[in-house]
Amino acid sequence: MSVCTVCSLKADHPGVVLDDKGVCNLCTMDFAEGLLENYRYTSKVFTEFQQAPQATGEYDCLFMYSGGKDSTYMLDKFVNEYGKRVLAFTFDVPFESVHAAQNIALAKEKIPATFVLDADDDNIKLMMREVFTRKAPKKPGKYLDEKLPCVSCRTFFVLRAILMAYRQKIPYIALCADPQQILTMESNVREVVRDFYKTFGERLADTLFGGELEALLFDEDENLPKIVFPFIATRHEYDPDRIVEELRAKGLYQSSPLETHCTLFPLLNYYSFKNFDCMFYKLNAASHVRSVQRNADYDRNTFSIKFPRSLDLPVVEERLGKVVLAIAAGEGVREDHEAELVDLFQRMDATEDAARFVAASFLDMRTVAADLGIPLG
Repeated sequence: MSVCTVCSLKADHPGVVLDDKGVCNLCTMDFAEGLLENYRYTSKVFTEFQQAPQATGEYDCLFMYSGGKDSTYMLDKFVNEYGKRVLAFTFDVPFESVHAAQNIALAKEKIPATFVLDADDDNIKLMMREVFTRKAPKKPGKYLDEKLPCVSCRTFFVLRAILMAYRQKIPYIALCADPQQILTMESNVREVVRDFYKTFGERLADTLFGGELEALLFDEDENLPKIVFPFIATRHEYDPDRIVEELRAKGLYQSSPLETHCTLFPLLNYYSFKNFDCMFYKLNAASHVRSVQRNADYDRNTFSIKFPRSLDLPVVEERLGKVVLAIAAGEGVREDHEAELVDLFQRMDATEDAARFVAASFLDMRTVAADLGIPLG
Protein backbone atom coordinates (compact mmCIF):
# COMPACT_ATOMS: atom_id res chain seq x y z
CA MET A 1 0.00 0.00 0.00
CA SER A 2 1.40 3.40 -1.03
CA VAL A 3 1.48 6.13 1.60
CA CYS A 4 2.02 9.88 1.41
CA THR A 5 5.73 10.65 1.69
CA VAL A 6 4.98 13.66 3.91
CA CYS A 7 2.19 12.69 6.31
CA SER A 8 1.88 8.87 6.01
CA LEU A 9 -1.78 8.84 4.94
CA LYS A 10 -2.55 5.74 2.89
CA ALA A 11 -3.42 6.09 -0.78
CA ASP A 12 -6.90 4.62 -0.14
CA HIS A 13 -7.77 6.87 2.81
CA PRO A 14 -11.16 8.52 2.17
CA GLY A 15 -10.73 11.66 0.09
CA VAL A 16 -6.98 11.15 -0.40
CA VAL A 17 -5.20 11.15 -3.77
CA LEU A 18 -1.42 10.83 -4.19
CA ASP A 19 0.35 12.78 -6.93
CA ASP A 20 3.20 11.44 -9.06
CA LYS A 21 5.66 12.41 -6.31
CA GLY A 22 3.77 10.40 -3.69
CA VAL A 23 2.41 13.48 -1.90
CA CYS A 24 -1.28 13.54 -0.95
CA ASN A 25 -3.78 16.25 -1.83
CA LEU A 26 -4.11 17.24 1.84
CA CYS A 27 -0.42 18.11 1.94
CA THR A 28 -0.59 20.03 -1.34
CA MET A 29 -3.96 21.60 -0.32
CA ASP A 30 -5.42 20.71 -3.73
CA PHE A 31 -8.73 19.84 -2.05
CA ALA A 32 -9.00 22.96 0.04
CA GLU A 33 -11.06 25.54 -1.86
CA GLY A 34 -14.37 24.42 -0.37
CA LEU A 35 -12.89 24.25 3.11
CA LEU A 36 -11.34 27.70 2.79
CA GLU A 37 -14.64 29.16 1.61
CA ASN A 38 -16.27 27.87 4.79
CA TYR A 39 -13.35 29.23 6.82
CA ARG A 40 -13.82 32.71 5.34
CA TYR A 41 -17.53 32.65 6.15
CA THR A 42 -16.77 31.47 9.70
CA SER A 43 -14.26 34.28 10.23
CA LYS A 44 -16.78 36.85 9.01
CA VAL A 45 -19.50 35.59 11.39
CA PHE A 46 -17.14 35.62 14.37
CA THR A 47 -16.09 39.21 13.64
CA GLU A 48 -19.77 40.15 13.46
CA PHE A 49 -20.37 38.43 16.81
CA GLN A 50 -17.49 40.29 18.46
CA GLN A 51 -18.84 43.65 17.27
CA ALA A 52 -22.53 42.94 17.96
CA PRO A 53 -24.27 45.03 20.65
CA GLN A 54 -25.88 43.27 23.60
CA ALA A 55 -28.80 41.16 22.42
CA THR A 56 -32.32 42.39 23.17
CA GLY A 57 -33.24 39.07 24.77
CA GLU A 58 -32.00 37.42 27.95
CA TYR A 59 -28.85 35.90 26.42
CA ASP A 60 -26.14 37.05 24.02
CA CYS A 61 -25.39 33.50 22.97
CA LEU A 62 -26.15 29.86 23.53
CA PHE A 63 -22.82 28.24 24.39
CA MET A 64 -22.39 24.56 23.60
CA TYR A 65 -20.67 23.18 26.68
CA SER A 66 -19.37 19.60 26.67
CA GLY A 67 -17.12 19.55 29.74
CA GLY A 68 -14.02 19.12 27.58
CA LYS A 69 -11.03 21.42 27.93
CA ASP A 70 -11.79 23.62 24.89
CA SER A 71 -15.37 24.42 25.84
CA THR A 72 -14.48 24.87 29.53
CA TYR A 73 -11.64 27.23 28.65
CA MET A 74 -13.77 29.36 26.34
CA LEU A 75 -16.86 29.37 28.59
CA ASP A 76 -14.71 30.83 31.36
CA LYS A 77 -13.49 33.54 28.96
CA PHE A 78 -16.95 34.36 27.59
CA VAL A 79 -18.43 34.87 31.05
CA ASN A 80 -15.56 36.07 33.24
CA GLU A 81 -13.50 38.07 30.71
CA TYR A 82 -15.83 39.09 27.86
CA GLY A 83 -18.90 39.67 30.05
CA LYS A 84 -21.25 37.76 27.76
CA ARG A 85 -24.66 36.67 29.00
CA VAL A 86 -24.42 32.97 28.32
CA LEU A 87 -26.86 30.08 28.26
CA ALA A 88 -24.50 27.11 28.65
CA PHE A 89 -26.13 24.24 26.74
CA THR A 90 -25.03 20.69 27.53
CA PHE A 91 -26.49 17.75 25.68
CA ASP A 92 -26.56 14.78 28.04
CA VAL A 93 -25.09 12.19 25.70
CA PRO A 94 -25.90 8.68 26.97
CA PHE A 95 -22.30 7.67 26.23
CA GLU A 96 -20.63 10.60 27.99
CA SER A 97 -17.30 10.16 29.76
CA VAL A 98 -17.53 10.34 33.55
CA HIS A 99 -14.65 12.84 33.51
CA ALA A 100 -16.59 15.24 31.27
CA ALA A 101 -19.46 15.15 33.77
CA GLN A 102 -17.03 15.94 36.61
CA ASN A 103 -15.65 18.94 34.72
CA ILE A 104 -19.20 20.25 34.13
CA ALA A 105 -19.83 20.09 37.88
CA LEU A 106 -16.67 22.15 38.49
CA ALA A 107 -17.73 24.76 35.93
CA LYS A 108 -21.15 25.15 37.56
CA GLU A 109 -19.41 26.00 40.83
CA LYS A 110 -17.01 28.58 39.39
CA ILE A 111 -18.58 30.14 36.26
CA PRO A 112 -21.72 32.32 36.68
CA ALA A 113 -23.54 31.23 33.52
CA THR A 114 -27.03 29.79 33.20
CA PHE A 115 -26.63 26.04 32.67
CA VAL A 116 -29.21 23.92 30.88
CA LEU A 117 -29.11 20.16 30.34
CA ASP A 118 -30.82 18.69 27.29
CA ALA A 119 -31.35 14.98 26.58
CA ASP A 120 -32.94 12.63 24.04
CA ASP A 121 -31.48 9.17 24.61
CA ASP A 122 -33.91 7.23 22.44
CA ASN A 123 -33.47 9.32 19.30
CA ILE A 124 -29.70 9.70 19.45
CA LYS A 125 -29.38 5.94 19.94
CA LEU A 126 -31.75 5.40 17.00
CA MET A 127 -29.58 7.62 14.82
CA MET A 128 -26.34 5.92 15.90
CA ARG A 129 -27.80 2.48 15.14
CA GLU A 130 -28.68 3.76 11.69
CA VAL A 131 -25.11 5.02 11.13
CA PHE A 132 -23.36 1.86 12.30
CA THR A 133 -25.66 -0.64 10.61
CA ARG A 134 -26.14 1.05 7.23
CA LYS A 135 -23.88 0.03 4.36
CA ALA A 136 -20.63 1.98 4.53
CA PRO A 137 -19.72 4.38 1.70
CA LYS A 138 -17.83 2.79 -1.17
CA LYS A 139 -14.05 3.07 -1.12
CA PRO A 140 -12.08 5.22 -1.56
CA GLY A 141 -14.88 7.46 -0.26
CA LYS A 142 -15.00 11.18 0.45
CA TYR A 143 -13.12 13.28 2.96
CA LEU A 144 -14.26 12.45 6.55
CA ASP A 145 -16.26 9.33 5.55
CA GLU A 146 -14.37 7.36 8.20
CA LYS A 147 -15.69 9.78 10.86
CA LEU A 148 -19.37 9.57 9.92
CA PRO A 149 -20.56 8.24 13.33
CA CYS A 150 -18.80 11.04 15.23
CA VAL A 151 -19.91 13.74 12.79
CA SER A 152 -23.51 12.47 12.92
CA CYS A 153 -23.60 12.40 16.72
CA ARG A 154 -22.17 15.92 16.94
CA THR A 155 -24.61 17.21 14.34
CA PHE A 156 -27.52 15.72 16.28
CA PHE A 157 -26.89 17.80 19.38
CA VAL A 158 -25.83 20.85 17.35
CA LEU A 159 -29.29 20.71 15.78
CA ARG A 160 -30.86 20.39 19.24
CA ALA A 161 -28.95 23.53 20.25
CA ILE A 162 -29.99 25.34 17.07
CA LEU A 163 -33.64 24.58 17.74
CA MET A 164 -33.35 25.81 21.35
CA ALA A 165 -31.68 29.05 20.25
CA TYR A 166 -34.28 29.50 17.49
CA ARG A 167 -37.20 29.05 19.89
CA GLN A 168 -35.70 31.44 22.46
CA LYS A 169 -34.52 33.96 19.84
CA ILE A 170 -30.88 33.74 20.92
CA PRO A 171 -28.88 35.27 18.04
CA TYR A 172 -25.61 33.29 18.28
CA ILE A 173 -24.46 29.75 19.10
CA ALA A 174 -20.85 29.33 20.25
CA LEU A 175 -19.27 26.00 19.31
CA CYS A 176 -15.74 25.34 20.57
CA ALA A 177 -14.27 23.29 17.75
CA ASP A 178 -10.49 23.29 17.62
CA PRO A 179 -8.80 24.96 14.60
CA GLN A 180 -8.58 21.72 12.62
CA GLN A 181 -12.23 20.84 13.23
CA ILE A 182 -13.32 24.34 12.19
CA LEU A 183 -12.01 23.68 8.68
CA THR A 184 -14.39 20.76 8.22
CA MET A 185 -17.52 21.92 10.10
CA GLU A 186 -20.42 23.69 8.43
CA SER A 187 -21.20 27.01 10.12
CA ASN A 188 -24.32 28.03 8.20
CA VAL A 189 -27.42 26.86 10.09
CA ARG A 190 -29.48 26.27 6.97
CA GLU A 191 -26.69 24.16 5.44
CA VAL A 192 -26.34 22.10 8.64
CA VAL A 193 -30.03 21.21 8.32
CA ARG A 194 -29.78 20.46 4.59
CA ASP A 195 -26.77 18.18 5.12
CA PHE A 196 -28.62 16.26 7.82
CA TYR A 197 -31.57 15.68 5.51
CA LYS A 198 -29.19 14.49 2.77
CA THR A 199 -27.49 12.05 5.14
CA PHE A 200 -30.54 10.57 6.87
CA GLY A 201 -33.49 11.35 4.63
CA GLU A 202 -36.67 13.27 5.36
CA ARG A 203 -38.47 10.44 7.19
CA LEU A 204 -35.77 9.77 9.79
CA ALA A 205 -34.88 13.47 10.19
CA ASP A 206 -38.52 14.30 10.93
CA THR A 207 -38.74 11.37 13.35
CA LEU A 208 -35.63 12.47 15.23
CA PHE A 209 -36.66 16.13 15.50
CA GLY A 210 -40.46 15.98 15.48
CA GLY A 211 -40.72 17.79 12.16
CA GLU A 212 -39.22 21.03 13.58
CA LEU A 213 -36.20 21.20 11.26
CA GLU A 214 -38.25 22.23 8.24
CA ALA A 215 -38.97 25.66 9.76
CA LEU A 216 -35.23 26.38 9.75
CA LEU A 217 -35.09 25.85 6.00
CA PHE A 218 -37.79 28.37 5.14
CA ASP A 219 -37.64 31.13 7.75
CA GLU A 220 -35.94 34.46 7.03
CA ASP A 221 -32.18 34.67 7.59
CA GLU A 222 -32.53 37.30 10.31
CA ASN A 223 -34.64 34.90 12.38
CA LEU A 224 -32.04 32.12 12.36
CA PRO A 225 -29.22 31.89 14.93
CA LYS A 226 -25.66 32.03 13.65
CA ILE A 227 -22.92 29.59 14.64
CA VAL A 228 -19.62 31.08 15.81
CA PHE A 229 -16.34 29.26 16.41
CA PRO A 230 -14.40 31.19 19.11
CA PHE A 231 -11.08 29.46 18.44
CA ILE A 232 -10.93 30.91 14.94
CA ALA A 233 -9.59 34.12 16.50
CA THR A 234 -6.69 32.29 18.20
CA ARG A 235 -6.03 29.56 15.63
CA HIS A 236 -2.32 30.41 15.31
CA GLU A 237 -1.78 30.35 19.08
CA TYR A 238 -3.88 27.26 19.83
CA ASP A 239 -2.03 25.12 22.37
CA PRO A 240 -3.90 22.26 24.12
CA ASP A 241 -1.19 21.87 26.77
CA ARG A 242 -1.41 25.53 27.76
CA ILE A 243 -5.21 25.39 27.87
CA VAL A 244 -5.16 22.41 30.23
CA GLU A 245 -2.51 24.07 32.41
CA GLU A 246 -4.57 27.27 32.75
CA LEU A 247 -7.74 25.37 33.56
CA ARG A 248 -6.08 23.24 36.21
CA ALA A 249 -4.67 26.37 37.83
CA LYS A 250 -8.25 27.67 38.13
CA GLY A 251 -9.59 24.35 39.40
CA LEU A 252 -11.73 23.85 36.30
CA TYR A 253 -10.24 20.66 34.83
CA GLN A 254 -9.09 17.45 36.48
CA SER A 255 -8.53 15.03 33.62
CA SER A 256 -6.76 14.81 30.25
CA PRO A 257 -8.15 15.34 26.72
CA LEU A 258 -8.17 11.59 26.07
CA GLU A 259 -10.17 10.98 29.24
CA THR A 260 -12.98 13.39 28.34
CA HIS A 261 -13.86 11.59 25.11
CA CYS A 262 -17.21 9.84 25.05
CA THR A 263 -17.49 6.10 25.57
CA LEU A 264 -18.17 5.66 21.84
CA PHE A 265 -14.51 6.39 21.08
CA PRO A 266 -13.70 2.64 20.75
CA LEU A 267 -16.67 2.10 18.41
CA LEU A 268 -15.56 5.07 16.31
CA ASN A 269 -12.22 3.34 15.85
CA TYR A 270 -13.98 0.06 15.06
CA TYR A 271 -16.01 1.81 12.32
CA SER A 272 -12.88 3.42 10.84
CA PHE A 273 -10.81 0.24 10.86
CA LYS A 274 -13.59 -2.04 9.63
CA ASN A 275 -14.65 0.15 6.71
CA PHE A 276 -11.53 2.13 5.81
CA ASP A 277 -8.57 0.37 7.47
CA CYS A 278 -7.54 3.46 9.43
CA MET A 279 -7.57 4.67 13.01
CA PHE A 280 -10.20 7.25 13.94
CA TYR A 281 -7.58 9.98 14.56
CA LYS A 282 -5.53 9.21 11.46
CA LEU A 283 -6.22 12.59 9.81
CA ASN A 284 -5.30 14.41 13.00
CA ALA A 285 -2.13 12.40 13.59
CA ALA A 286 -1.18 12.86 9.93
CA SER A 287 -1.63 16.61 10.32
CA HIS A 288 0.83 16.53 13.21
CA VAL A 289 3.33 14.49 11.17
CA ARG A 290 2.89 16.98 8.31
CA SER A 291 3.70 19.96 10.53
CA VAL A 292 6.80 18.29 11.97
CA GLN A 293 8.03 17.24 8.52
CA ARG A 294 7.71 20.77 7.18
CA ASN A 295 9.25 22.57 10.12
CA ALA A 296 11.32 20.50 12.49
CA ASP A 297 11.83 23.47 14.83
CA TYR A 298 8.18 24.45 15.25
CA ASP A 299 5.60 22.10 16.67
CA ARG A 300 2.33 23.87 15.89
CA ASN A 301 -0.77 21.97 16.95
CA THR A 302 -4.26 22.49 15.55
CA PHE A 303 -6.10 19.66 17.23
CA SER A 304 -7.35 18.94 20.76
CA ILE A 305 -5.04 15.99 21.34
CA LYS A 306 -1.33 16.62 20.95
CA PHE A 307 0.75 13.83 19.44
CA PRO A 308 4.44 13.33 20.30
CA ARG A 309 7.12 14.05 17.72
CA SER A 310 8.47 10.51 18.07
CA LEU A 311 5.13 8.87 17.15
CA ASP A 312 5.61 6.09 14.59
CA LEU A 313 2.17 6.53 13.05
CA PRO A 314 2.04 3.49 10.70
CA VAL A 315 3.17 1.12 13.47
CA VAL A 316 0.74 2.53 16.05
CA GLU A 317 -2.12 2.38 13.57
CA GLU A 318 -1.40 -1.23 12.60
CA ARG A 319 -1.21 -2.37 16.23
CA LEU A 320 -4.33 -0.46 17.25
CA GLY A 321 -6.29 -1.90 14.34
CA LYS A 322 -5.44 -5.47 15.31
CA VAL A 323 -6.51 -5.06 18.93
CA VAL A 324 -9.70 -3.13 18.11
CA LEU A 325 -10.90 -5.73 15.60
CA ALA A 326 -9.96 -8.58 17.96
CA ILE A 327 -11.99 -7.05 20.81
CA ALA A 328 -14.93 -6.46 18.45
CA ALA A 329 -14.84 -10.12 17.40
CA GLY A 330 -14.57 -11.33 21.00
CA GLU A 331 -11.15 -12.83 20.33
CA GLY A 332 -7.99 -12.85 22.42
CA VAL A 333 -7.24 -12.40 26.12
CA ARG A 334 -8.53 -9.32 27.97
CA GLU A 335 -5.30 -8.80 29.93
CA ASP A 336 -3.24 -8.93 26.73
CA HIS A 337 -5.52 -6.42 25.03
CA GLU A 338 -5.28 -4.10 28.03
CA ALA A 339 -1.47 -4.21 28.07
CA GLU A 340 -1.33 -3.49 24.33
CA LEU A 341 -3.78 -0.58 24.56
CA VAL A 342 -2.06 1.01 27.55
CA ASP A 343 1.27 0.87 25.72
CA LEU A 344 -0.24 2.38 22.56
CA PHE A 345 -1.94 5.28 24.35
CA GLN A 346 1.21 6.03 26.31
CA ARG A 347 3.05 6.17 22.99
CA MET A 348 0.46 8.80 22.01
CA ASP A 349 1.62 10.80 25.04
CA ALA A 350 -1.09 9.82 27.54
CA THR A 351 -0.16 9.39 31.19
CA GLU A 352 -0.42 5.86 32.55
CA ASP A 353 -3.67 6.69 34.39
CA ALA A 354 -5.20 8.24 31.28
CA ALA A 355 -4.03 5.32 29.13
CA ARG A 356 -5.64 2.82 31.52
CA PHE A 357 -8.87 4.82 31.62
CA VAL A 358 -9.16 4.87 27.81
CA ALA A 359 -8.06 1.23 27.53
CA ALA A 360 -10.90 0.23 29.85
CA SER A 361 -13.42 1.86 27.50
CA PHE A 362 -12.02 -0.17 24.59
CA LEU A 363 -12.31 -3.38 26.60
CA ASP A 364 -16.01 -2.54 27.22
CA MET A 365 -16.70 -1.90 23.53
CA ARG A 366 -18.90 -4.97 23.04
CA THR A 367 -21.08 -4.01 26.02
CA VAL A 368 -21.63 -0.48 24.68
CA ALA A 369 -22.39 -1.86 21.21
CA ALA A 370 -24.95 -4.29 22.63
CA ASP A 371 -26.66 -1.47 24.52
CA LEU A 372 -27.01 0.47 21.27
CA GLY A 373 -28.09 -2.57 19.26
CA ILE A 374 -25.00 -2.45 17.05
CA PRO A 375 -23.67 -5.83 15.81
CA LEU A 376 -19.89 -6.28 15.84
CA GLY A 377 -17.51 -8.71 14.22
